[in-house]
Amino acid sequence: MSRFLHPRFEKLVPYVPGEQPRGFDFIKLNTNELPYPPAPGVAAAAEREAERLQLYSDPESRELKEALAATYGVAPEQVFVSNGSDEILSFAFMAFCGEGRGAAFPDITYGFYKVYGALYGVDCDIRPLREDFTVDPADYYGGDRMVVIANPNAPTGLCLSLAEIADILRHNPDVPVLIDEAYVDFGGESALPLLREFDNLLVVRTFSKSRALAGGRLGFCIGNAALIRDLETIKFSTNPYNLDRMTQAAGVAALADPAYFEMTVGAVINTREDAAKRLEGLGARVLPSKANFLFVSLPGIPGAEVLAALRARGILVRHFSAPRISDFVRITVGTPEQMDKLCEAVADILDRR
Repeated sequence: MSRFLHPRFEKLVPYVPGEQPRGFDFIKLNTNELPYPPAPGVAAAAEREAERLQLYSDPESRELKEALAATYGVAPEQVFVSNGSDEILSFAFMAFCGEGRGAAFPDITYGFYKVYGALYGVDCDIRPLREDFTVDPADYYGGDRMVVIANPNAPTGLCLSLAEIADILRHNPDVPVLIDEAYVDFGGESALPLLREFDNLLVVRTFSKSRALAGGRLGFCIGNAALIRDLETIKFSTNPYNLDRMTQAAGVAALADPAYFEMTVGAVINTREDAAKRLEGLGARVLPSKANFLFVSLPGIPGAEVLAALRARGILVRHFSAPRISDFVRITVGTPEQMDKLCEAVADILDRR
């Protein structure tokens, strides 16, 4: 680090993204991208806007917000759009947690929560998952901190029910409750119906997973209009033009093709269930996932060794070194053909033990 960095950032540990390989033809199952391209109209919509890149994008993202509002049955003023859902998380920690206000979230979850807490000097109450890796809703009853729950959780893929989320909201009427639904389209139960009852609920979504726009960097959240205005205040105080013209157009086009969305999400769900059964048949432990990934451990083999062995066979997966999950790897659900090769590689690794 330079001698100019503020001392409060000296011990900041940044988020480490999954590997984006160059120059080698890997089967890439490490960053939870959709294995299928975006909806057919997306590229053409983005290309049309590319011809007008000399002009600023709409800072209000009105067309995109209207499309999202129509898709999810809410008012446009209940919708916030962002440069990936990570930007929403950043803004939420900034808006609702600083200067004496804290955040509460699980010990095993999306790694950026802890990073944002450190970045903004937030007092984070990190609460352990149960032994079976599920979230105990009672751990989040009656606090004075913003509650942040990934549902389905990452990297486990496990879910809380709608009733459990409602209980968390009911016990926290005076703090925001942020439900991060990056993976909910793959089988989870969305908290969106609870918006009618709770004004402290913020539901965060992304186009990166189920809409196949990871490279487009487009996230959104839905909540009470007053909460959304808070996020807009932060956005317009930092980066008013946070979404470029092409990304906004791509998002509108993706929403305009629900049949393609349902087809590709359904394909991933079917492939996930088939792959889970096959891996379990090989002797692997596979947590029941409602996401587009599987959390898997192989008997007697540390997760780091599984990571290396699969990489040597041309397959990238993700490993996390935290003690409770160090024996697991997270495997993105790819195409049926990719998962065939993954299962063959796992069988070979186990045969060689």
